[in-house]
Amino acid sequence: MPVAVKICGLGSEEAVAAAVAGGAAYVGFVFYPPSPRAISAAKAARLCAAVPAGVGRVGLFVDADDRAIAAVLDRAPLDRLQFHGQESPERVAAAKQRFGRLVIKAISVAAAQDAQAAARYEDVADMLLFDAKPPRRADALPGGNGLAFDWRLIAGRTWRLPWMLSGGLNAALLPEAVGISGARVVDVSSGVERGPGDKDPDKISEFLAVARSL
Repeated sequence: MPVAVKICGLGSEEAVAAAVAGGAAYVGFVFYPPSPRAISAAKAARLCAAVPAGVGRVGLFVDADDRAIAAVLDRAPLDRLQFHGQESPERVAAAKQRFGRLVIKAISVAAAQDAQAAARYEDVADMLLFDAKPPRRADALPGGNGLAFDWRLIAGRTWRLPWMLSGGLNAALLPEAVGISGARVVDVSSGVERGPGDKDPDKISEFLAVARSL
């Protein structure tokens, strides 16, 4: 069974087309203003119009309040909410109930105890996402920093939810990352870019082709 892929941080019609044509299972749009990948709800709505049924449309938020999330959902037809900040299990549960969308909760990993923290969200989220913990610098983003963590930290572990692997992935690293971690779903953003926020359709196509071969 091929590895399923989420292409995150999309911001152009060409990038969305490459993701869809290559068989991406999910397409992700960022609504976190400090990120170079952030787009408006209106632009997300236009991009979603080219996404066929069966491809999950994910909105990434970081510690956003209900008003900010509602403003996006009023315009963009998103299927899933991805919470990539310090959202508590209670916050995840409340947002899921209010907005009626499936929820992906990102878990930042740098050590074994970080991965263990995922258990707190097993009763409230619909999917987990394991990403590298951001570096300790002022301009670091919650995700999309192009950093990988030690995939052995999650190898052989089981959770009651489906999960995906993120953090520093690209087409060259993907086979090793999947082989070590055991991931069957992966998330990529900076690894298919020409520069921050500038998705490369050719890199998207290459990444998806590698995933299909695994």
